[in-house]
Amino acid sequence: MEEEQVNLGSSILVPCVQEVAEGALNQIPRRYQRPDQDPIETPSMPQQVPVIDLQKLLSGDSMDVELEKLHHACKHWGFFQLRNHGVSSSLVEKVKKGIEGLFKLPMEEKRKLWQRPGELEGFGQAFVVSEEQKLDWGDIFFIASLPTHLRKPHLFQNLPLPFRDDIEAYSVEVNNLALKILGFQAKALRMDPEDMKIFKGGYQTFRINYYPPCPQPELAIGLTPHTDGVGITILLQINETEGLQIKKDGAWILIKPLPDALVVNVGDIMEIITNGTYPSIEHRAVVNSDKERLSVATFLCPRLEAQMGPAQSLITSQTPPQFKTLVVSDYLKGLFKRKLEGKSYLDDLRIEN
Repeated sequence: MEEEQVNLGSSILVPCVQEVAEGALNQIPRRYQRPDQDPIETPSMPQQVPVIDLQKLLSGDSMDVELEKLHHACKHWGFFQLRNHGVSSSLVEKVKKGIEGLFKLPMEEKRKLWQRPGELEGFGQAFVVSEEQKLDWGDIFFIASLPTHLRKPHLFQNLPLPFRDDIEAYSVEVNNLALKILGFQAKALRMDPEDMKIFKGGYQTFRINYYPPCPQPELAIGLTPHTDGVGITILLQINETEGLQIKKDGAWILIKPLPDALVVNVGDIMEIITNGTYPSIEHRAVVNSDKERLSVATFLCPRLEAQMGPAQSLITSQTPPQFKTLVVSDYLKGLFKRKLEGKSYLDDLRIEN
């Protein structure tokens, strides 16, 4: 499959928020003002998302207990933090350094890596489908990493060294980790492992996020409330600034990333495959007036040519399919045509039983 034959969609080109933020503003431009959003408040009794230990899942003695914890986390939270994940800590530090450097590149260097009209990848924003649409207070760098033939040569090859080599190595390690997690999720659900094989050689992308300090954080949002339209997301927090919130029982909960842990969440595709047992959870990124925040989300989807729907091994007369079956590339094209809006796309794929 040639790279130019795969076009899953595009996003309208928008200003660089980092540049807007550096313009010594007292107030943010109208297009970033979101007075209608849920207020950003700190709950008096903050809940913490479950923590899963991969080494315990891999060891025979504690596997059953940890598997039950994983099942509970995926079913009731849709998010967990993963400790002892096995991704090389020295590599993680290199990737963090490289990402910080990416957003410090001079503007003329960034322009070489900018989104092109009619494309999704590069510096910019995603899911911008109209000129009137409100914008997030954040820049992204979005890039496909696996399989390698789907990489855009003008982007991947032009990443600064050594960052290009580090993100390449990280891409492989995180892909292996995602496949392990999917295997344990299948085990916890007593699924036929064959039903998860569509992820092997799947479509993997990176979304590198930069949220600059904001003079009016109560009016802006770093990332609109949404669910991830993918199978599984593995998030690495780059600096200490917190900002990821998830919606649980109607309230927004701030995730405090543990040192050396990765944040993992269930995406819409996983909700479809598990026939609703593991739901994707709405989340958002909030901003603050003092500090920038950086993170990188790795998204794994099944192979683009695969058929995707509720796993056959989970369908019974008592649990009929809740979602339509469709080709992964068609699903993603539908996803990228829309703006982010809660679970609206997933709801359109439900079967009315």
